[in-house]
Amino acid sequence: MDRRAWLAERRRAVERDYTRDAPTYDAGYDPVTPVHMRFVERVIASVAPSRLILDAPCGTGPYFGLIEAAGRRVVGADQSAGMLAVAHQKHPNVPLVHVGLQELTFEHDFDAVLCIDAMEHVPPEEWPTVLANLDRAVHAGGLLYLTIEEVDDGDHDASLAEALLRGLPAVRGEHFGPDTGGYHYYADRDRVRNWLDRADLEVVDEADEALDGYGYHHLLLRSRTASH
Repeated sequence: MDRRAWLAERRRAVERDYTRDAPTYDAGYDPVTPVHMRFVERVIASVAPSRLILDAPCGTGPYFGLIEAAGRRVVGADQSAGMLAVAHQKHPNVPLVHVGLQELTFEHDFDAVLCIDAMEHVPPEEWPTVLANLDRAVHAGGLLYLTIEEVDDGDHDASLAEALLRGLPAVRGEHFGPDTGGYHYYADRDRVRNWLDRADLEVVDEADEALDGYGYHHLLLRSRTASH
C-alpha cells in the first residue's frame, strides 16, 4: 500500500471519528486538565484586551469561554464540520473556519495561537508544514501553545508489529484503529526538538503531565525570528 494514500485515508478516518462523536463529545471526554488551563491562561495574559487568539483545532470550543471572559477575542478552526457545528451552538458569535492544520493560510493575523490535543493526528512528514503554518499565523513575538501526547515507548513496538503483519506502511510511533481516533503519531522528544529548531521556534516554557495510560508534554513556544 502506498504510504501517501494510506495517510490520506487515515486522515479521513480521524475526521469521520470526530464528526461522529461531536454531538456527545463534551459529555464523554474532558480534555481540559489543570496544566492545560495554566498554559492557556498564560497565553491569554500575553495578549492585550480585545486582541485576537487562534484556536486550531478548536474542537467544540472548550477554551472559547475562558478567552472571551478575559476580554480577548478568538477564532476557531477545525477540519471536522461536526465539531465546528457543536462549537457554533455553544458560542454562536465566535468566527469559525473549516480547515485543517495542514491547510492553514493565515498571515500574521493573530496575537497568539493555541494548538491543543492535535499534533498526535499529524504524521511525521507533515509536522514541518503544520509548524510553519502555525508560526506564520501569529504576529512576531506572539506565543504558540502546543501539546504533545505521549504513551509508553513499549506500545510503539506492538503497534508497528501489527502494521507490518497487515502490510501497512506505518513507521514507529504511529498507531491506528478505533482506540486512536483513526490515527495517532506519538513523536519522540528529540525529533520534536529538531523540528522546532528547524522552524526557528524557541521553547519559552514546558511541563510534563502524566495521566491514566498516557501523558502530555506541554510546550510554550515563540519564534526566534524578530519578524516573519
